[in-house]
Amino acid sequence: MRRILDKIEIVLNKHLIQCSDFLDPYEVYLAKSILNRFDDLKYLEYGGYDAAERRIIIIYPYYLELEEVDEYLACIKLLGDFESLSHKDFLGALLNLGIKREKVGDILVHQDRTYVILKEEIGEFVLYNLEKVGNRRIKAERVKARDLEAPEVEYEEVIRFLTSLRIDLAISEAYNLSRKDSLDLIKRGFVKLNWEPIDKTARELAEGDVVSVRGYGRFILHSIDGISKKGRYRSTIRILL
Repeated sequence: MRRILDKIEIVLNKHLIQCSDFLDPYEVYLAKSILNRFDDLKYLEYGGYDAAERRIIIIYPYYLELEEVDEYLACIKLLGDFESLSHKDFLGALLNLGIKREKVGDILVHQDRTYVILKEEIGEFVLYNLEKVGNRRIKAERVKARDLEAPEVEYEEVIRFLTSLRIDLAISEAYNLSRKDSLDLIKRGFVKLNWEPIDKTARELAEGDVVSVRGYGRFILHSIDGISKKGRYRSTIRILL
């Protein structure tokens, strides 16, 4: 958020357009809460496609109209045999080039192609230096944002009867962990609720909440389908694959 404030100062004092690095949804929420306090600027968020999770924020003087936003992002299509490769393999390959995580947006993984969204400033570097993902050789080419194809979200759906909607209990049920282990993960800062880092074990979940647990993945409390005779919440949990 200090970086956002620095960019706001540049926009207001020097009348220049400024662009943030990629932010997750919680960081976007925090940034917008700051930006909305200023009347002398405008901003928009953009991630390359409508459903993008990670987005940049472009901040500019109030009297300007932005017509072209694609110039701030580089969209690269990777081709190859990607069977058994996952999001973390592609992210790892990028980070191994010395790229910072905040320069990388969404990674859209398909079986025979993957789209990587990057800050424009590193687009050419990745295009000419990313040669392998895992032990697979790949071919990289630039594409337009309109060519991006979002993959279908894959998940395993399970039904769990929860004694309460506390986040530690939901983690235990989703990943078959002991309550002690789930509490420890929260206290160690390994858990995010709707992308917000949390350390309070008593936080309660609502329908649609997204929980990510470092080392285990991410799940969604998809629905609460009633209360059993024993007073337990019949809950549908979708564990993202």
